[in-house]
Amino acid sequence: MSHSVALYTLGCKLNFAESSTIAQQLVKNGFVRKEFHEGADLYVINTCSVTDHADRKCKKVVREALKHNPEAYIVIVGCYAQLKPQEIAQIPGVDMVLGAAEKFQLMDYLHSLKKEPKARVQNQPIKTVNEFVPGFSEGDRTRMFLKVQDGCDYFCSFCTIPLARGKSRSATVETTLQQVKKATEEGVQEVVLTGVNLGDFGVNHNESFFDLIQELDQIDEIKRYRISSIEPNLLSNDIIEFVATSQKFVPHFHIPLQSGNDEILQRMRRKYLSDLYKSRIEKIKSLMPDCCIGVDVIVGFPGETDEHFLDTYNFLNELPISYLHVFPYSERANTTARKMQDRVAQKVRNDRTTQLRSLSEKKKRAFYESQLGSIRPVLFESEVRNGNMQGYTDNYIRVVSDYDPLCVDTLVPFHLREIDADFLMRGEFETVEISR
Repeated sequence: MSHSVALYTLGCKLNFAESSTIAQQLVKNGFVRKEFHEGADLYVINTCSVTDHADRKCKKVVREALKHNPEAYIVIVGCYAQLKPQEIAQIPGVDMVLGAAEKFQLMDYLHSLKKEPKARVQNQPIKTVNEFVPGFSEGDRTRMFLKVQDGCDYFCSFCTIPLARGKSRSATVETTLQQVKKATEEGVQEVVLTGVNLGDFGVNHNESFFDLIQELDQIDEIKRYRISSIEPNLLSNDIIEFVATSQKFVPHFHIPLQSGNDEILQRMRRKYLSDLYKSRIEKIKSLMPDCCIGVDVIVGFPGETDEHFLDTYNFLNELPISYLHVFPYSERANTTARKMQDRVAQKVRNDRTTQLRSLSEKKKRAFYESQLGSIRPVLFESEVRNGNMQGYTDNYIRVVSDYDPLCVDTLVPFHLREIDADFLMRGEFETVEISR
Protein backbone atom coordinates (compact mmCIF):
# COMPACT_ATOMS: atom_id res chain seq x y z
CA MET A 1 0.00 0.00 0.00
CA SER A 2 1.46 3.36 -1.02
CA HIS A 3 1.60 6.28 1.39
CA SER A 4 0.28 9.75 0.66
CA VAL A 5 2.02 13.11 1.09
CA ALA A 6 0.91 16.73 1.29
CA LEU A 7 3.18 19.77 1.32
CA TYR A 8 2.75 23.28 2.65
CA THR A 9 5.10 26.12 1.76
CA LEU A 10 5.74 29.32 3.70
CA GLY A 11 7.78 32.21 2.33
CA CYS A 12 9.35 33.00 -0.99
CA LYS A 13 9.10 31.75 -4.57
CA LEU A 14 12.37 29.91 -4.05
CA ASN A 15 10.72 27.85 -1.32
CA PHE A 16 7.91 26.91 -3.72
CA ALA A 17 10.45 25.66 -6.26
CA GLU A 18 12.21 23.63 -3.58
CA SER A 19 8.94 22.16 -2.30
CA SER A 20 8.28 20.91 -5.82
CA THR A 21 11.71 19.29 -5.90
CA ILE A 22 10.97 17.47 -2.63
CA ALA A 23 7.53 16.44 -3.89
CA GLN A 24 9.02 15.05 -7.10
CA GLN A 25 11.45 12.92 -5.10
CA LEU A 26 8.67 11.54 -2.91
CA VAL A 27 6.41 10.72 -5.84
CA LYS A 28 9.27 8.90 -7.56
CA ASN A 29 9.57 6.79 -4.43
CA GLY A 30 5.93 5.74 -4.46
CA PHE A 31 4.15 8.46 -2.53
CA VAL A 32 0.80 9.72 -3.78
CA ARG A 33 0.40 13.50 -3.75
CA LYS A 34 -2.65 14.82 -1.87
CA GLU A 35 -4.08 18.22 -1.11
CA PHE A 36 -3.41 19.50 2.41
CA HIS A 37 -7.00 19.07 3.59
CA GLU A 38 -7.29 15.48 2.36
CA GLY A 39 -5.55 13.92 5.35
CA ALA A 40 -2.17 12.70 4.09
CA ASP A 41 0.03 10.13 5.82
CA LEU A 42 3.04 12.45 5.54
CA TYR A 43 3.11 16.23 5.77
CA VAL A 44 6.19 18.20 4.70
CA ILE A 45 6.12 21.82 5.86
CA ASN A 46 8.67 24.12 4.20
CA THR A 47 9.33 27.09 6.48
CA CYS A 48 10.66 30.63 6.21
CA SER A 49 12.67 32.78 8.62
CA VAL A 50 12.39 36.13 6.86
CA THR A 51 8.81 37.04 7.71
CA ASP A 52 7.64 37.61 11.28
CA HIS A 53 6.38 34.92 13.62
CA ALA A 54 7.94 31.90 11.90
CA ASP A 55 7.38 29.85 15.03
CA ARG A 56 3.69 30.76 15.30
CA LYS A 57 3.01 30.04 11.63
CA CYS A 58 4.81 26.69 11.81
CA LYS A 59 2.84 25.63 14.90
CA LYS A 60 -0.45 26.59 13.26
CA VAL A 61 0.24 24.58 10.10
CA VAL A 62 1.26 21.55 12.20
CA ARG A 63 -1.98 21.78 14.19
CA GLU A 64 -4.03 22.01 11.02
CA ALA A 65 -2.26 18.98 9.51
CA LEU A 66 -3.02 16.90 12.60
CA LYS A 67 -6.68 17.92 12.43
CA HIS A 68 -6.88 16.31 8.99
CA ASN A 69 -4.96 13.21 10.14
CA PRO A 70 -4.05 12.88 13.85
CA GLU A 71 -1.61 10.07 13.00
CA ALA A 72 0.20 11.99 10.23
CA TYR A 73 3.99 12.02 10.21
CA ILE A 74 5.16 15.66 10.26
CA VAL A 75 8.47 16.78 8.72
CA ILE A 76 9.66 20.39 8.99
CA VAL A 77 12.23 21.74 6.52
CA GLY A 78 13.36 25.18 5.30
CA CYS A 79 15.14 28.21 6.72
CA TYR A 80 13.46 28.12 10.13
CA ALA A 81 14.38 24.43 10.41
CA GLN A 82 18.05 25.22 9.74
CA LEU A 83 18.17 28.11 12.21
CA LYS A 84 16.18 26.72 15.15
CA PRO A 85 15.88 22.93 14.83
CA GLN A 86 15.67 22.21 18.54
CA GLU A 87 12.95 24.81 19.01
CA ILE A 88 10.91 23.19 16.24
CA ALA A 89 11.51 19.73 17.68
CA GLN A 90 9.56 20.79 20.77
CA ILE A 91 6.41 21.61 18.79
CA PRO A 92 3.77 18.97 19.62
CA GLY A 93 3.21 16.65 16.66
CA VAL A 94 6.53 17.28 14.86
CA ASP A 95 8.36 14.04 14.03
CA MET A 96 11.40 15.18 12.05
CA VAL A 97 13.37 18.37 11.43
CA LEU A 98 15.73 18.55 8.45
CA GLY A 99 18.29 21.26 7.73
CA ALA A 100 19.33 23.01 4.52
CA ALA A 101 21.19 20.03 3.03
CA GLU A 102 19.12 17.22 4.52
CA LYS A 103 15.77 18.41 3.15
CA PHE A 104 16.76 17.18 -0.31
CA GLN A 105 17.67 13.77 1.14
CA LEU A 106 14.34 13.19 2.88
CA MET A 107 13.99 9.63 1.62
CA ASP A 108 17.31 8.71 3.25
CA TYR A 109 15.91 9.63 6.66
CA LEU A 110 12.32 8.56 6.17
CA HIS A 111 12.67 4.92 7.21
CA SER A 112 9.07 4.67 8.39
CA LEU A 113 6.09 6.86 9.18
CA LYS A 114 5.83 5.57 12.73
CA LYS A 115 5.50 8.41 15.20
CA GLU A 116 8.03 8.42 18.04
CA PRO A 117 7.88 10.21 21.42
CA LYS A 118 10.73 12.53 20.41
CA ALA A 119 11.32 14.32 17.12
CA ARG A 120 14.41 13.39 15.10
CA VAL A 121 16.73 16.25 14.11
CA GLN A 122 19.17 16.08 11.19
CA ASN A 123 20.91 19.40 10.76
CA GLN A 124 24.55 19.85 9.77
CA PRO A 125 26.33 23.21 10.23
CA ILE A 126 25.45 25.59 7.41
CA LYS A 127 29.12 26.25 6.62
CA THR A 128 29.40 22.66 5.39
CA VAL A 129 26.53 23.04 2.92
CA ASN A 130 28.10 23.58 -0.50
CA GLU A 131 25.96 21.68 -2.99
CA PHE A 132 23.51 23.47 -5.27
CA VAL A 133 20.29 21.52 -5.75
CA PRO A 134 18.28 22.78 -8.76
CA GLY A 135 14.52 22.74 -8.85
CA PHE A 136 11.39 24.16 -10.40
CA SER A 137 7.73 24.32 -9.46
CA GLU A 138 5.34 21.88 -11.08
CA GLY A 139 1.65 21.66 -11.80
CA ASP A 140 1.10 25.00 -13.51
CA ARG A 141 1.45 25.17 -17.29
CA THR A 142 1.17 28.94 -17.21
CA ARG A 143 4.11 29.87 -15.00
CA MET A 144 7.08 28.07 -13.49
CA PHE A 145 9.38 29.23 -10.69
CA LEU A 146 12.92 28.14 -11.61
CA LYS A 147 15.55 28.01 -8.87
CA VAL A 148 18.84 29.13 -10.42
CA GLN A 149 20.80 30.27 -7.35
CA ASP A 150 20.96 29.64 -3.59
CA GLY A 151 22.70 31.14 -0.58
CA CYS A 152 24.26 34.56 -0.01
CA ASP A 153 27.72 35.92 0.85
CA TYR A 154 26.59 39.41 1.83
CA PHE A 155 25.77 39.18 5.57
CA CYS A 156 23.60 42.28 5.80
CA SER A 157 23.34 43.19 9.47
CA PHE A 158 19.61 42.41 9.72
CA CYS A 159 19.51 39.16 7.74
CA THR A 160 19.66 35.47 8.72
CA ILE A 161 19.59 34.09 5.18
CA PRO A 162 23.35 33.32 5.02
CA LEU A 163 22.94 31.44 8.31
CA ALA A 164 19.94 29.53 6.98
CA ARG A 165 21.06 28.83 3.40
CA GLY A 166 24.83 29.12 3.38
CA LYS A 167 27.22 30.54 0.83
CA SER A 168 26.23 31.69 -2.66
CA ARG A 169 26.16 28.90 -5.21
CA SER A 170 24.47 27.92 -8.44
CA ALA A 171 24.60 25.47 -11.28
CA THR A 172 26.34 26.27 -14.56
CA VAL A 173 24.59 28.06 -17.41
CA GLU A 174 24.49 24.79 -19.35
CA THR A 175 22.86 22.85 -16.50
CA THR A 176 20.32 25.62 -15.95
CA LEU A 177 19.38 25.58 -19.62
CA GLN A 178 18.71 21.85 -19.32
CA GLN A 179 16.27 22.57 -16.47
CA VAL A 180 14.41 25.10 -18.60
CA LYS A 181 14.21 22.67 -21.50
CA LYS A 182 12.56 20.16 -19.16
CA ALA A 183 9.94 22.80 -18.44
CA THR A 184 9.23 23.25 -22.13
CA GLU A 185 8.09 19.61 -22.23
CA GLU A 186 5.26 20.57 -19.87
CA GLY A 187 4.20 23.49 -22.05
CA VAL A 188 5.22 26.20 -19.58
CA GLN A 189 4.73 29.69 -21.02
CA GLU A 190 6.52 31.86 -18.44
CA VAL A 191 9.61 31.14 -16.35
CA VAL A 192 10.25 33.17 -13.20
CA LEU A 193 13.94 33.12 -12.26
CA THR A 194 14.35 32.77 -8.49
CA GLY A 195 17.20 32.68 -6.01
CA VAL A 196 18.39 34.17 -2.74
CA ASN A 197 20.79 36.58 -4.42
CA LEU A 198 19.89 36.10 -8.05
CA GLY A 199 22.41 38.50 -9.54
CA ASP A 200 25.19 36.43 -7.95
CA PHE A 201 24.47 33.54 -10.30
CA GLY A 202 27.61 31.81 -11.61
CA VAL A 203 29.98 33.21 -9.00
CA ASN A 204 31.38 29.72 -8.36
CA HIS A 205 31.69 28.85 -12.07
CA ASN A 206 33.31 32.01 -13.51
CA GLU A 207 29.98 32.83 -15.17
CA SER A 208 27.43 35.58 -14.62
CA PHE A 209 23.73 36.26 -14.48
CA PHE A 210 24.12 38.26 -17.67
CA ASP A 211 25.58 35.16 -19.36
CA LEU A 212 22.57 33.16 -18.21
CA ILE A 213 19.83 35.49 -19.46
CA GLN A 214 21.45 35.83 -22.86
CA GLU A 215 21.35 32.04 -23.28
CA LEU A 216 17.82 31.69 -21.90
CA ASP A 217 16.63 34.23 -24.44
CA GLN A 218 17.53 31.78 -27.21
CA ILE A 219 15.08 29.04 -26.11
CA ASP A 220 12.22 29.39 -28.57
CA GLU A 221 9.60 27.40 -26.63
CA ILE A 222 9.51 29.77 -23.61
CA LYS A 223 7.45 32.88 -24.33
CA ARG A 224 8.33 34.98 -21.28
CA TYR A 225 10.97 35.27 -18.56
CA ARG A 226 10.54 37.28 -15.38
CA ILE A 227 13.35 38.21 -12.98
CA SER A 228 11.98 37.76 -9.46
CA SER A 229 14.32 40.04 -7.49
CA ILE A 230 17.82 41.39 -8.00
CA GLU A 231 20.13 43.52 -5.87
CA PRO A 232 20.73 47.04 -7.27
CA ASN A 233 24.52 46.68 -7.20
CA LEU A 234 24.23 43.50 -9.31
CA LEU A 235 21.69 44.95 -11.74
CA SER A 236 24.19 46.14 -14.31
CA ASN A 237 23.52 48.44 -17.24
CA ASP A 238 24.21 45.44 -19.49
CA ILE A 239 21.32 43.55 -17.90
CA ILE A 240 18.97 46.53 -18.10
CA GLU A 241 19.83 47.21 -21.74
CA PHE A 242 19.42 43.55 -22.63
CA VAL A 243 15.96 43.31 -21.03
CA ALA A 244 14.95 46.51 -22.82
CA THR A 245 15.61 44.91 -26.22
CA SER A 246 14.62 41.32 -25.46
CA GLN A 247 11.36 39.91 -26.84
CA LYS A 248 11.17 37.41 -23.96
CA PHE A 249 12.39 39.13 -20.78
CA VAL A 250 9.52 41.27 -19.54
CA PRO A 251 9.72 44.91 -18.39
CA HIS A 252 9.39 44.16 -14.70
CA PHE A 253 12.07 44.44 -12.02
CA HIS A 254 11.89 43.93 -8.27
CA ILE A 255 14.84 45.72 -6.68
CA PRO A 256 15.39 45.70 -2.89
CA LEU A 257 16.14 49.13 -1.42
CA GLN A 258 15.60 48.65 2.37
CA SER A 259 16.24 52.33 3.17
CA GLY A 260 16.46 55.62 1.30
CA ASN A 261 18.89 57.07 3.86
CA ASP A 262 22.60 56.42 3.30
CA GLU A 263 23.48 56.30 7.00
CA ILE A 264 20.93 53.54 7.58
CA LEU A 265 22.05 51.68 4.43
CA GLN A 266 25.59 51.63 5.84
CA ARG A 267 24.35 50.38 9.22
CA MET A 268 22.50 47.66 7.34
CA ARG A 269 25.76 46.76 5.53
CA ARG A 270 24.13 47.07 2.12
CA LYS A 271 26.39 47.11 -0.94
CA TYR A 272 25.21 50.43 -2.39
CA LEU A 273 24.02 53.92 -1.48
CA SER A 274 20.90 55.77 -2.57
CA ASP A 275 22.55 57.48 -5.55
CA LEU A 276 23.34 54.15 -7.18
CA TYR A 277 19.81 52.93 -6.56
CA LYS A 278 18.34 56.06 -8.09
CA SER A 279 20.58 55.72 -11.14
CA ARG A 280 19.33 52.16 -11.72
CA ILE A 281 15.70 53.30 -11.65
CA GLU A 282 16.42 56.19 -14.01
CA LYS A 283 18.25 53.90 -16.42
CA ILE A 284 15.35 51.43 -16.49
CA LYS A 285 12.74 54.12 -17.05
CA SER A 286 14.77 55.84 -19.76
CA LEU A 287 14.79 52.62 -21.80
CA MET A 288 11.46 51.11 -20.67
CA PRO A 289 9.02 53.88 -19.68
CA ASP A 290 6.23 51.34 -19.04
CA CYS A 291 8.39 49.08 -16.87
CA CYS A 292 6.94 47.96 -13.53
CA ILE A 293 9.39 48.39 -10.64
CA GLY A 294 8.80 46.87 -7.22
CA VAL A 295 10.80 47.77 -4.11
CA ASP A 296 11.52 46.09 -0.74
CA VAL A 297 11.79 48.44 2.26
CA ILE A 298 12.52 47.86 5.95
CA VAL A 299 11.31 50.48 8.44
CA GLY A 300 12.21 50.90 12.09
CA PHE A 301 15.78 49.62 11.76
CA PRO A 302 17.85 50.39 14.91
CA GLY A 303 18.87 54.03 14.91
CA GLU A 304 16.29 55.08 12.29
CA THR A 305 15.14 58.53 13.38
CA ASP A 306 12.13 60.45 12.11
CA GLU A 307 14.51 62.30 9.78
CA HIS A 308 15.93 59.05 8.40
CA PHE A 309 12.45 57.72 7.76
CA LEU A 310 11.42 60.97 6.08
CA ASP A 311 14.44 60.61 3.78
CA THR A 312 13.19 57.14 2.80
CA TYR A 313 9.62 58.34 2.29
CA ASN A 314 10.65 61.29 0.14
CA PHE A 315 13.17 59.22 -1.80
CA LEU A 316 10.50 56.64 -2.70
CA ASN A 317 7.84 59.24 -3.33
CA GLU A 318 10.00 60.94 -5.94
CA LEU A 319 11.08 57.75 -7.73
CA PRO A 320 8.99 56.41 -10.64
CA ILE A 321 8.38 53.04 -8.94
CA SER A 322 5.21 50.94 -9.09
CA TYR A 323 4.71 49.23 -5.73
CA LEU A 324 6.40 48.53 -2.38
CA HIS A 325 6.85 45.51 -0.15
CA VAL A 326 7.17 47.04 3.31
CA PHE A 327 8.50 45.16 6.34
CA PRO A 328 8.75 46.47 9.89
CA TYR A 329 12.19 45.61 11.24
CA SER A 330 12.19 42.45 13.34
CA GLU A 331 15.06 41.34 15.59
CA ARG A 332 16.75 38.14 14.42
CA ALA A 333 18.99 35.94 16.56
CA ASN A 334 22.72 35.91 15.68
CA THR A 335 22.55 39.07 13.55
CA THR A 336 24.63 42.21 14.08
CA ALA A 337 21.57 44.44 14.09
CA ARG A 338 20.13 42.70 17.13
CA LYS A 339 23.08 43.97 19.19
CA MET A 340 22.64 47.57 18.03
CA GLN A 341 21.45 50.29 20.38
CA ASP A 342 18.71 52.85 19.70
CA ARG A 343 15.94 50.39 19.01
CA VAL A 344 12.83 51.91 17.47
CA ALA A 345 9.60 51.43 19.43
CA GLN A 346 7.24 48.85 17.94
CA LYS A 347 4.44 51.40 17.62
CA VAL A 348 6.72 53.68 15.60
CA ARG A 349 7.70 50.76 13.36
CA ASN A 350 4.03 49.97 12.78
CA ASP A 351 3.15 53.62 12.06
CA ARG A 352 5.96 53.91 9.51
CA THR A 353 4.88 50.64 7.91
CA THR A 354 1.36 52.01 7.53
CA GLN A 355 2.63 55.22 5.93
CA LEU A 356 4.73 53.39 3.34
CA ARG A 357 2.02 50.89 2.53
CA SER A 358 -0.29 53.83 1.89
CA LEU A 359 2.36 55.29 -0.42
CA SER A 360 2.58 51.92 -2.16
CA GLU A 361 -1.15 51.98 -2.90
CA LYS A 362 -0.81 55.45 -4.42
CA LYS A 363 2.18 54.38 -6.51
CA LYS A 364 0.41 51.27 -7.75
CA ARG A 365 -2.72 53.18 -8.71
CA ALA A 366 -0.68 55.82 -10.51
CA PHE A 367 1.14 53.09 -12.43
CA TYR A 368 -2.08 51.33 -13.38
CA GLU A 369 -3.64 54.61 -14.48
CA SER A 370 -0.60 55.36 -16.64
CA GLN A 371 -1.30 52.15 -18.57
CA LEU A 372 -4.98 52.84 -19.31
CA GLY A 373 -5.61 52.81 -23.04
CA SER A 374 -2.52 50.77 -23.86
CA ILE A 375 -2.43 47.33 -25.44
CA ARG A 376 -0.26 44.84 -23.53
CA PRO A 377 0.41 41.10 -23.90
CA VAL A 378 -1.42 39.14 -21.17
CA LEU A 379 -0.78 35.55 -20.14
CA PHE A 380 -4.09 34.24 -18.81
CA GLU A 381 -4.18 31.45 -16.24
CA SER A 382 -6.38 28.36 -16.34
CA GLU A 383 -8.18 28.97 -13.04
CA VAL A 384 -11.75 30.20 -13.47
CA ARG A 385 -13.42 32.32 -10.79
CA ASN A 386 -17.07 33.30 -11.12
CA GLY A 387 -16.86 32.94 -14.88
CA ASN A 388 -13.73 35.08 -15.08
CA MET A 389 -10.08 34.35 -15.76
CA GLN A 390 -7.12 36.37 -14.63
CA GLY A 391 -3.57 36.92 -15.79
CA TYR A 392 -0.66 39.35 -15.86
CA THR A 393 0.54 41.75 -18.49
CA ASP A 394 4.23 41.69 -19.29
CA ASN A 395 4.65 44.68 -16.98
CA TYR A 396 2.89 42.96 -14.08
CA ILE A 397 -0.58 44.42 -14.17
CA ARG A 398 -3.24 42.02 -12.93
CA VAL A 399 -5.97 41.66 -15.56
CA VAL A 400 -9.43 40.08 -15.40
CA SER A 401 -11.69 39.11 -18.31
CA ASP A 402 -14.61 36.85 -19.18
CA TYR A 403 -13.47 33.24 -19.45
CA ASP A 404 -12.42 32.20 -22.94
CA PRO A 405 -10.91 28.69 -23.26
CA LEU A 406 -8.96 29.73 -26.35
CA CYS A 407 -7.02 32.31 -24.33
CA VAL A 408 -5.95 30.09 -21.42
CA ASP A 409 -2.16 29.62 -21.13
CA THR A 410 -1.75 31.84 -24.16
CA LEU A 411 -0.20 35.26 -24.71
CA VAL A 412 -2.86 37.53 -26.13
CA PRO A 413 -2.98 41.29 -26.80
CA PHE A 414 -5.35 43.00 -24.40
CA HIS A 415 -6.64 46.58 -24.42
CA LEU A 416 -6.52 48.00 -20.86
CA ARG A 417 -9.69 50.03 -20.38
CA GLU A 418 -10.58 50.45 -16.70
CA ILE A 419 -9.61 49.63 -13.13
CA ASP A 420 -12.39 47.83 -11.27
CA ALA A 421 -13.36 47.93 -7.58
CA ASP A 422 -11.02 44.98 -6.79
CA PHE A 423 -8.09 46.86 -8.36
CA LEU A 424 -7.99 44.58 -11.38
CA MET A 425 -7.61 45.89 -14.90
CA ARG A 426 -10.45 45.22 -17.32
CA GLY A 427 -10.70 45.66 -21.07
CA GLU A 428 -11.05 43.61 -24.21
CA PHE A 429 -9.02 41.40 -26.49
CA GLU A 430 -7.35 42.93 -29.51
CA THR A 431 -6.38 41.38 -32.83
CA VAL A 432 -3.39 43.65 -33.45
CA GLU A 433 0.16 42.35 -33.30
CA ILE A 434 2.25 43.53 -30.37
CA SER A 435 6.01 43.73 -30.15
CA ARG A 436 6.49 42.14 -26.73
